[in-house]
Amino acid sequence: MALPPGPTAPPAIQTSRWLFRPIAFMESCRRRYGDVFAVRFIGFRTPLFMVSDPGAVRAVYGEPANALPPGRTATLRPLLGPRSLLLLEGSEHLDRRRLMLPPFHGERMRAYESVIEEIVTAEIDSWPLDREFPIHPRMQAVTLEVILRVVFGVTEPARLTRLRELVPGVLHGTASPALQIFALLAGRIGSQGPLRRFEGVVEEVDEELLELIRERRADPEVEDREDILSALVTARFKDGTGMSDAELRDQLMTLLIAGHETTATALAWTFDLLLHHPAALGRLRAELAEEGDEYLRATISESLRLRPVVPIAGRRLAAELRINGYTLPAGADVTPAIWLTHTRADTYPDPYAFRPERFLGEGADTYAWIPFGGGVRRCLGASFAEFELRIALREVLGRCELRATRPGPELVGRRNVTFSPRRGTPVMLSERRPAAEPVPA
Repeated sequence: MALPPGPTAPPAIQTSRWLFRPIAFMESCRRRYGDVFAVRFIGFRTPLFMVSDPGAVRAVYGEPANALPPGRTATLRPLLGPRSLLLLEGSEHLDRRRLMLPPFHGERMRAYESVIEEIVTAEIDSWPLDREFPIHPRMQAVTLEVILRVVFGVTEPARLTRLRELVPGVLHGTASPALQIFALLAGRIGSQGPLRRFEGVVEEVDEELLELIRERRADPEVEDREDILSALVTARFKDGTGMSDAELRDQLMTLLIAGHETTATALAWTFDLLLHHPAALGRLRAELAEEGDEYLRATISESLRLRPVVPIAGRRLAAELRINGYTLPAGADVTPAIWLTHTRADTYPDPYAFRPERFLGEGADTYAWIPFGGGVRRCLGASFAEFELRIALREVLGRCELRATRPGPELVGRRNVTFSPRRGTPVMLSERRPAAEPVPA
């Protein structure tokens, strides 16, 4: 059985490179070993195989029986809880995915547009004029507010204030690479100390979420509400049962973690790319002035290609897989390296250039563009995230004259499992136009 080669450095060194210089690490492996290679991280006795060829990605994601690798559970379970959609397997996962999907698609999703516009408008009005500020934290404020109002359905000012104070503490507590290192080591060294201290930070948020769930169950008008929590409270499996309060808590925390940081980071990266590429920015502004969205959608696709927020989304093989001349055994952990898949010259000519025009027309092959993962575990909120990105970009670019305040593009940093702009994407606002008046009903 021929296994792929990989770096021979000790796992501690490979883990450090992955956490602190991930793109340089992956690029060096691709140059030396090709499209399939093995890496070894601390806390794991077996290698992780990284692939980047779209055919290999299809083979990994196209087999529904392939399961989750243990690293996801070790890192996310203390925060998300045991019933999180991200951590469930098999029929349990598929049943909940079917139950939770409708609010994130179609007419139900479009009903949220006016609320998201209102949130973005209020955020823009708070920005300073003629003074540098990082836009990434401002996008985090936007996406948090979207979660609180659209997903959780919170409208009471006191509760909104309380959650705005509590939730960032949880999110910041998960941002350090040091916590990831400990999560990887915890099972091996038999200690849960730091993770238990972290779990304590989550308790106050849990209390708020469980109280919110109880109130929503008792609301006689819950079926008329448009927020996603209300849809989940009233949703039923095929046998007529619904999710328990504890499970709803896990799904709300999952939607918070999966939908807040990732969308905010995608927005920050998109602004960084546009402000350093004036031709693309000018074309996008011209289209928005004509109320079109084809180039807007292409810009988002290209930004997610060149700056994927999540670097890997792996599987544990259910059966032997022959791939690129190698044979990976059943039980092996394998993941598409999303950055490497997105920067293949044979798929994307001049792959490191920012060119939204690539995505005008048919776009890329399904398994050559995978910012949301793929297969039966593709991100549940992918359509909602792109919808939110379109609204935020449209509102900001329609009202604001922004410029980058640093000469070069942002470097990649790490926040938990995401690739984030290291400096927070510093910008300056030179002009803020009034918000458009709403059209009378």
